[in-house]
Parts: sequence; structure tokens; C-alpha cells
Amino acid sequence: METGKVPENVLKRSVLGRMKVKSGERQSGAGIGNDCAIFPFSGEGAVACCVQEAVLSRRKGERGDAGAFMTMADLIQKCANNLAAGGARPESAMIALLLPEDTQEKEIRELMEEGAEKCGELSIEIAGGQTRITASVKRPVAVVTGIGKTGRCSHKEIVPGQDVILTKWIGLQGTAVLARRYEDELLQRYPAYLVKEAQRFDVFLSVLPEAEAAVRVGAGAMHDASEGGIFGALWEMAEGAGVGLQIDMRKIPLRQETVEICEYCNVNPYELMSGGCLVIATEDGSRLVQALEAEGIPAAAVGKITAGKARVLHNGEEIRYMNRPERDGIYLRR
Repeated sequence: METGKVPENVLKRSVLGRMKVKSGERQSGAGIGNDCAIFPFSGEGAVACCVQEAVLSRRKGERGDAGAFMTMADLIQKCANNLAAGGARPESAMIALLLPEDTQEKEIRELMEEGAEKCGELSIEIAGGQTRITASVKRPVAVVTGIGKTGRCSHKEIVPGQDVILTKWIGLQGTAVLARRYEDELLQRYPAYLVKEAQRFDVFLSVLPEAEAAVRVGAGAMHDASEGGIFGALWEMAEGAGVGLQIDMRKIPLRQETVEICEYCNVNPYELMSGGCLVIATEDGSRLVQALEAEGIPAAAVGKITAGKARVLHNGEEIRYMNRPERDGIYLRR
């Protein structure tokens, strides 16, 4: 198989299809578009758990290749975003590291210092983990298990008639990665300020503020857009809920830096890693957009949840149907 997410049909057939669930012990869990398992208790609230993994860049600032572009901080942020999208407040994390045999102690210390700094920024406690040296990996591999409180949003709360809201812009994370990976080439074509601005899109990757605001306003469900881009996120959200979509492509928020860099790299911006963009289904989209913008968070209503399974994309007079998620453009090579 190719690098990236396992194809959806394989995931359904050979992963999700092999899982056994104890009845009544879980509010929600593994499934297409579900990144958190939420466990209710007899008292108030619930515990949400999620797991994320990545092949890490070995040194801070390293541009990386198509298979190793995330940092420890990126991975922890991704896990926290999954919890927030599940309506939970991130509380703690456990980190497991599998490291190559040529790893130096300095590298281990730097990885953990970076992780501790990001966790401190997010008010998350590192509760434990494992660290192992193995000849089976050529680059550091990290697995982060995030734990949060009071998960309340569920894909079961997505119903026809709701508005679909996107926060900030699509393609942020992928744009930052591509801008670093192809910096020298991009500087020969674009002004330095454009390339440098694209490289700092990492500052937009947290969706915790918008998730908290959406919960207060009464969001039906949320899903953070990451690998697979906005098309992947919309498909997963609809597939998990068994609903359709009507999406206006012209309303999807997109930065000009993303447009330029995707054009140069021959990448579809709608299929590019979009960490930092939260997809929200809600009854009153205009109210939520106003609440988000009041807190300085750009947001746009881009479509509707519909009955049935048709996921339709409108671009002016052009109409087409959304396909299953393609391989993320971040893995493509020029």
C-alpha cells in the first residue's frame, strides 16, 4: 500500500470490521469520521480518548521528506484537536517513542522537551509512556494517546437541515509543510514574504478555541480536518453519520499562499492536509459564525447536511459528486 491513510474500504473491511464492542460501555468510538472514543460514567461527564501516531522529523526545523514531516509538537496538537472536536477538554497525554539505533540521548531529550513545551502550552499533563530503541525503524515514530473530559459532541447528532461551518482556512498545515520542503525552489518564483508567511501557518493549527465556542453555541457535531484535506474531512463526517452534503465550493475559505504553493507543487488544495480547520454541523450557522468572529476566529457557512447519501459539490453552474477521499497531496512528489 502507498504511504498515508489506509484506504477506507480496507479500514472498514480489515480494521473496523474486526472490532468487538461491549454493549453499553461506550458512548461513541471507532468509526469513519470518529477520532475519539467517549466513555460515560455513572456520575457527571465522560472521558474521551484518542490515539495519533506519526513518523517524526529527526531535528527541529528539518524539512523532512514525504513520509516524515510532523514534529512532536504537531502530533500532540493533532491529538488535542481530535479531543476538542469530540467536545472534550484535553487533560493528559501518554507518549510512546520507537527510535532508531543511531539515536543519541540529545535527540531523545529534545523530543521530550518539545513535547513538554507543547503540553504546557495546552495545559496538558504528560501522564506516562514508553521509550524504546529498535532496529525496526529508520526514523523516530511517536504514538500519543490523549485523554480529555466531558466529550459531548457525536456524529449521531448530525441531522439533515443543519448548516456546515468551516473555521479559519483549508490547507493550512499542508501549505506550511510544502513551503518548508520546497523553500529554495519557491523563493525563485514567489516573493520571500509569501513563502515565509506560508511557513508560519503552523501558528493556526489549534482548533481548541473554536471547538469551545461551538460547544457553547450548541454545535451538533465537529470534525477536525487533517489528512485527506477538506474533501476527506467532509466525506468522513458525512459517512460516519450516514448523511448527504450540499457544499458550495466558492464559499470554502482558502488563503492565497495556499493557492500559489499548491499550483507550483501540482497539489489539489482541497485534498491537502488541513489541520487548523474545524468542520462543524449546527442548527444555526449564522449564529455560530457570529460567535466565532466575535472571538477573532474566521468562519464561513459552506453548505448543508442533507438526507440520503449524495455528497454534492457546487461551483457556480458546475455540479459534481464528491468521491471517497484520495491520498493526501502532502505525500505527492514534484
